[in-house]
Amino acid sequence: MGDLRNRITELVRAYHREQAPGGFVPGTTHVPVSGAVLSEEDRLALVETALEMRIAAGPASRGFERQFARYLGLRKAHLTNSGSSANLLALGALTSPQLEERRLRPGDEVVTVAAGFPTTVNPIFHNGLVPVFVDVELGTYNTTPERIERAIGPRTRAIMIAHALGNPFEAEEVARLADERELFLIEDNCDAVGSRYRGRLTGSFGDLSTVSFYPAHHIAMGEGGCVLTDNLALARIVESLRDWGRDCWCEPGEDNRCLKRFDQKMGDLPPGYDHKYIFSHVGYNLKSTDLQAALGLSQLTRIEEFTEARRANWRHLRAALDGLPGLLLPHATPGSDPSWFGFLITVDPDAAYSRAALVDHLESRRISTRRLFGGNLVRHPAYTDRRYRVSGSLENSDLITDQTFWIGVFPGITPEMIAYVGDTIREFVLKHS
Repeated sequence: MGDLRNRITELVRAYHREQAPGGFVPGTTHVPVSGAVLSEEDRLALVETALEMRIAAGPASRGFERQFARYLGLRKAHLTNSGSSANLLALGALTSPQLEERRLRPGDEVVTVAAGFPTTVNPIFHNGLVPVFVDVELGTYNTTPERIERAIGPRTRAIMIAHALGNPFEAEEVARLADERELFLIEDNCDAVGSRYRGRLTGSFGDLSTVSFYPAHHIAMGEGGCVLTDNLALARIVESLRDWGRDCWCEPGEDNRCLKRFDQKMGDLPPGYDHKYIFSHVGYNLKSTDLQAALGLSQLTRIEEFTEARRANWRHLRAALDGLPGLLLPHATPGSDPSWFGFLITVDPDAAYSRAALVDHLESRRISTRRLFGGNLVRHPAYTDRRYRVSGSLENSDLITDQTFWIGVFPGITPEMIAYVGDTIREFVLKHS
């Protein structure tokens, strides 16, 4: 059996080397905005887990949770099947009856930003809560503590905000504001793993934080996400909601870790009802698998490499485009060191060319672009009949909807690609200015 496994390993490594991409050809080779950067070790990790038929959550999942929590300096991490599920669990945990008077109830408000991705906002609606939308700053594309403070009303109970495309919001100040006003803070860290604010990793400031491991993100599991917290009570609620809502905390396939499996009385159930089938929350099955976690463990060893590549690509592009007329270029939030998810560009409405024309030019040269997700989310049909509140003007979010797009800086983009992207934008802008 050992010899056969060794042969399989050798074949997997040989197969991976055969898949190496060819050289970059400007205008022919696609320059994507994002994607997983997968190594020989990543492929081998998947195959080895598959050979062991570890098709459910198991030792790799638990190992990843421990290592990822340690990376962020937090006590608990719970893997999920997506970053969207992580957001749903994080906010859902704050509605748990186990939080007693602190629990969020239908009609309570959650401050969030208008310019972003729907899965930061959708859990607010799904839990019967009311989002309070605030605007963002151009350049950083994050909101500010001042905007958040002005948005707080008598029914505001929480803040749930994403770090915009890897650029941290002022997390220390927002966390302090949340503490002073007795609000929960959820950091959507899905686009910002490895980013730092005032020397501290993002995802470590909130009561809860969330991460996505979709291939577009900083490390990849294919599909996957994570909820992290330093609060053991919140961690236990997240685990229950993720695992069907059950009260039991045994691992799958494990029985009676608490030694009281048939010795409890809960709800209106008869005494001694099997604790494995007592449900304390209205939950889901949102677990991941060991196949995903094995890939995540392999990817986690390269997180610093990935982060530095993103920063280097962003710096080179920023230098190449500096001073071009009609372009508002991004900048890091003061006090931060972002692990950039992408490079945001806003075309001045008074520029001699349009955003659409620039985007068309890039796409025609095989350079992919994306919008800043939904732009101003309140303008989308999904939210037409939903209850929400707007604090102040959303003029920057509206401008972003019309004038902003981004291009990739992920580690799969080579220096040659970055140079080509910069040259392509410069040529267009100078020709049309």
